[in-house]
Amino acid sequence: MIPVARPSVGRAEMEAVQRPLTSGWLTQGPEVAAFEREFASFVGAPYACAVSNCTTALHLALRAVGVGPGDEVITVSHSFIATANAIRYCDALPVFVDVQPDTYNIDPQKIRLAVSSRTKAILVVHQLGMPCDLEAIVPIARALGLALIEDAACAAGSEILWNGEWQRIGRPHGDIACFSFHPRKVLTTGDGGMITTRHREWDERVRLWRQHSMTVNDSQRHSSSRVVFEEYAELGFNYRLTDLQAAIGRAQLERLPGLVARRREAADRYRSLLADVPDLSLPVEPAWARSNWQTFCVRLPYGTDQARVMQAMLDDGIATRRGVMCAHLEPAYRREQWRCARGISKCPDSPVSCPELQESEQITSDGLVLPLFDDISEADQVRVATSLARALGQEDRRYFP
Repeated sequence: MIPVARPSVGRAEMEAVQRPLTSGWLTQGPEVAAFEREFASFVGAPYACAVSNCTTALHLALRAVGVGPGDEVITVSHSFIATANAIRYCDALPVFVDVQPDTYNIDPQKIRLAVSSRTKAILVVHQLGMPCDLEAIVPIARALGLALIEDAACAAGSEILWNGEWQRIGRPHGDIACFSFHPRKVLTTGDGGMITTRHREWDERVRLWRQHSMTVNDSQRHSSSRVVFEEYAELGFNYRLTDLQAAIGRAQLERLPGLVARRREAADRYRSLLADVPDLSLPVEPAWARSNWQTFCVRLPYGTDQARVMQAMLDDGIATRRGVMCAHLEPAYRREQWRCARGISKCPDSPVSCPELQESEQITSDGLVLPLFDDISEADQVRVATSLARALGQEDRRYFP
């Protein structure tokens, strides 16, 4: 079986995790602090704060920029459901806009149509590791006086051409960015997340909130030569990363450029193998973007039965996944509040489908995620391409490594 994804963990991570195991400090401590410094340096951010996962990162980021009850946040439905959920955690309203058909990222031209007097922030997604068009989006956010949050869950190691210089996602180019270290991601800590920002006061807030708003953290208390008592000045959360996870993350961070380079080679190979499959659409990488290719998602020819193709490939011993989900199509969002750019809540034209989100819905129904991981072989990719072509009726195609 060729899996759709597989984390790259080896001797370096196994050796790294021995540090906290032998030190006796397992929860958030010196390894987390070191991981934060190293990650901030890697992406070029002034501040980085480690948290338990990207969903908690998004929740804290939204709180930090001031999103609260009754506010609206412009985002995409075409993303893992955590993007929309984090907005609802703040008792705010997700306002969904459609995506571009080739990059699967938010369409900058549709953002202004979604703005209302209640809009507090824009939450963009670097979908599947592909950077969104920040050069177009940042001026819109600035002109409207809105905070710009980047959901960079998939984008550790991705880059964008910014003022003539290649810079890593997470600098951030907006105001605050959130990463995931789930095993599905290029950089993994088992689970975990990171918040990077250019604003010191926001970094201070999320650091306080992630640990129950404790005014004196564990490290400060244990290193003090005097007895100190902490206070809890406001409602906080248990959103901490452990030193065990951070130690793994530090080892992964050192390996990240190599991991990304190999994924980019594999993505190029897929593009070559699949270039002449009739009516198969391949993901587009703009000239100003360098994806980490966390995921390689193609679009099947119009009218193709997605489930049939996936089953045919599974029968060939190849795992795949459907295209990125749409939150508004999920049962939960038949109950949760949201609206689209037309200003209509839960688009009344259909109890599920939304006419303003047709591109998003189409990618969900015709997208196909192909296997891609660090040590995928050329032979494996040939098997994948051959199986996909056969499932699409190209029985006479023959690939050779």
